[in-house]
Amino acid sequence: MLSPLTHDDPAAVATYRLLARLGSGGMGTVYLARTPGGRTVALKTVHARLAADPAFRSRFRLETDAARIIGARHGAAVVDADPLAETPWLATEYVLGPPLDDAVALGGPLPEPTVRALGAALAGALAQLHSSDVVHRDLKPSNVLVTAYGPKIIDFGIARAAGDDHLTRTGAAAGTPAFMSPEQASGEEHTAAGDVFALAGVLVFAATGHGPFGTGSPADLLYRVRYAEPDLTGVPEALLPLLTACLAKDPTARPTTNTLTARLHDGHGDFADHLPPLLLADIARRATDVWLHTPHRLPAPAGAAVSETVPSTPLSRRRLLSAGGGALIGLAGAGAGVWAWLGSRTGPGGGPPAAGPTAIPATTASDGAPAALWRGESLDREEKTTQLLAGDVVGFAETVAFRVLDPKDGTELWSEKAVMEPQQVTTDGTYFYLSDGNYEGTGALKIRTLDPRTGEEAARTIELKGFDGTSSGTQLLTAGGGLLFAASRRGEHSTDPDVNETGWHLIAVDLRTGKEAWRQPYAWDGVRPWLSQVAGGRLILGKNSGDLESFLVQARETQTGRRLWQRRLPLKDSSRYIPGQLAIDERNAYFGGDRLRALRLTDGAIAWEYGSGSATTSYGVPAVANGLVYAHEKRDTPGLLAVMADIGLRRWTERPSGRSLTPEYFAAPVVGERYVYAPVRGGLSAIDPDTGRSAWVFPTDARRFVIDKERTRIIGAGETSVVAIPLA
Repeated sequence: MLSPLTHDDPAAVATYRLLARLGSGGMGTVYLARTPGGRTVALKTVHARLAADPAFRSRFRLETDAARIIGARHGAAVVDADPLAETPWLATEYVLGPPLDDAVALGGPLPEPTVRALGAALAGALAQLHSSDVVHRDLKPSNVLVTAYGPKIIDFGIARAAGDDHLTRTGAAAGTPAFMSPEQASGEEHTAAGDVFALAGVLVFAATGHGPFGTGSPADLLYRVRYAEPDLTGVPEALLPLLTACLAKDPTARPTTNTLTARLHDGHGDFADHLPPLLLADIARRATDVWLHTPHRLPAPAGAAVSETVPSTPLSRRRLLSAGGGALIGLAGAGAGVWAWLGSRTGPGGGPPAAGPTAIPATTASDGAPAALWRGESLDREEKTTQLLAGDVVGFAETVAFRVLDPKDGTELWSEKAVMEPQQVTTDGTYFYLSDGNYEGTGALKIRTLDPRTGEEAARTIELKGFDGTSSGTQLLTAGGGLLFAASRRGEHSTDPDVNETGWHLIAVDLRTGKEAWRQPYAWDGVRPWLSQVAGGRLILGKNSGDLESFLVQARETQTGRRLWQRRLPLKDSSRYIPGQLAIDERNAYFGGDRLRALRLTDGAIAWEYGSGSATTSYGVPAVANGLVYAHEKRDTPGLLAVMADIGLRRWTERPSGRSLTPEYFAAPVVGERYVYAPVRGGLSAIDPDTGRSAWVFPTDARRFVIDKERTRIIGAGETSVVAIPLA
């Protein structure tokens, strides 16, 4: 799995220290690498001869975009990338799981329940990709990684927008012959139906150990793909009709990904429950190996003219085990079988911003950065929501549970493992509210009211019949003024994705009576949950639109649900907005994007705009406090901007501090008395508004920050850690 570095491999790429080779091919090399903060990534670099080709650079950029589209649930999350570098590179999460071909080689063909689970999840992944008009075009066993959470699709090197042929030579059959579609083998257009054909080939391989068209020369394979019947020997009888239909030569005769999900999904257990013990053990071994691996570099060949690259000093065993805590926690979570059958239809919440260097503060904190008040471990693979404050505690909706900590010392007060998705929990600042529902039988939305410090039920459970209260059928939005607001689907829980897209309503629940206060239907577009906040006697809602080109903002009466106004903003990157990050004061709601905008709460009209609108994302997610709006601004030297909230005039702009800082554009700043705190790559930068310069940078992998109710601490949350620092 891990190979030594060669004598001429670099010691680092950007700020990523290289540890080992994961593989090398005609396009480039993939390394195991680690960030200064200890996060392990897979880093792909392009061969120098290809980097000089503008067309290949364009294809590499599209590969990065496609990897971001499929997101962290179904693919390897993009951590960082620089397609414009002299040697283009892409860093993604390091996935703890073997490629499917290795998994089959390890223990032989997979049992039918595993194949079904694999197929249902992969069909969901392709559906998400296709919903953005992107086709993979090279789905094969080696491009499917099997984890305890579900399979992940990787390697989008020849993925492209459906119908876009400009990067493919006319008549060329790009892909892997053994798993191509007939139309792709003929050099014709490969549509979403072509990915379905390839998926069937992958499942045949998983079930039998051989592909549907055997082995041999590329020419022989291409001929069989186009004209021969597939070899389905060994495929379980119950799967034969479905896989045969998927392998039809006519693309129009193949089932859709939604049909595949519905027919393959067995409706039982979590993904890990369907994996053979030998495969689960291999996943555990890989999790251990990556942290115990000692970097090693092969010597230069005798007489070589190239001098040997000196690697960095390897980490000690103590530091490796310490840094590996997050990964080992992740493995424990995987053993619990965390997996969503149908996958998330949401956009990649909290996706990475433009490529750039990681903030590297002085290791001795000589720049004045404070010491952490406390640190803790976390398992939050997708980082889908902001921390929730209730009473005098802080709650974290993570991958395997909802955890509540004491902000004074980080002590875990209680946890609730029934919360498997962040949208199952919200707060009004006094209590936490948790949703649940029936997975079988009559639909019901059940809402529990929990004491923030003890986790004990503080009120009788509310039950609203006729709603799908499961994590896929209800999203708790926010609460305030005695009402809890949610998006919920009328009907029973269903595994049919077509059914799950109908019957959606915005609803309000009276927390005093336990009764439904109102409901208003809306068209479900399957993209992402609502962002919400109660302000000025209105429920302000925002969400990425189904066209992925705009951000839908609307205001509703809190007492009736009547829509007061609605506006669409051109925010192509709004899928990266994280719930809990709407910036609203008593007059306006504020949004970043191509411009910094203020929308009046009274009528939704644009109160002011700042910026030229020359780029898709010129301004990051804003924060508002003390009459000023703060947002990261892209310019020659990126930095924080402060704009007057009432009229939109610039108050000050961050000045260069001598540090190399890359803003986290889709993480909201927080505002203290002495500093404005801006999330940057690798840390939290404290900007002095008097000088306009960064005074210090606190090193952390956290990207979401809130200030506790006492206004004495900043609480940060990242993928593998939580932290508190003093607020100045």
